[in-house]
Amino acid sequence: MLEQILISDSNIQNKIYLIRNQKVMLDFDLAALYEVETRALKQSVKRNLIRFPEDFMFQLTKNEWTEVITICDNLPRNIKFSPSTPYAFTEQGVAMLSSILNSERAIIVNIQIIRVFTRARQFLYDKAELRIEIEHIKTKLSNHDKNIELIFQYLDELLVKKDDLKQRKRIGYKPDNL
Repeated sequence: MLEQILISDSNIQNKIYLIRNQKVMLDFDLAALYEVETRALKQSVKRNLIRFPEDFMFQLTKNEWTEVITICDNLPRNIKFSPSTPYAFTEQGVAMLSSILNSERAIIVNIQIIRVFTRARQFLYDKAELRIEIEHIKTKLSNHDKNIELIFQYLDELLVKKDDLKQRKRIGYKPDNL
């Protein structure tokens, strides 16, 4: 049985970035979680490049890396000034890492990371469902607004007609001053 390694979900979530409209984790963060050197992780990936198509992993451009550095103030100092840009791993890439990193820790950490990605995806799905429901309610309410507006328009017309009735000259045996 694998021993439990406790890494908080928030610690993992803080290492997930949105780059190229994809949620990714960077190689140095993964290396820290797996307790291996970044160099060793990159070497393992390079030896198994066929396992990492572009939708599993990509290398950041200089511009993307500069943007990440300016946005994130919690990056390790030595990483910020590294001459090479990091690799970014999507959820599938992180899962694939477990097949090339054969340590017990890598397997356990990967399971935790995949669970965090899954919860994040479920949260986004739930949020999208909620957004659709809100839009549906807004549509209904806009129809109600139109109906209420129409009711007030009819009431205004009735008030105008009532005013017209007051201005009419009385007919009959009663005098006007009564």
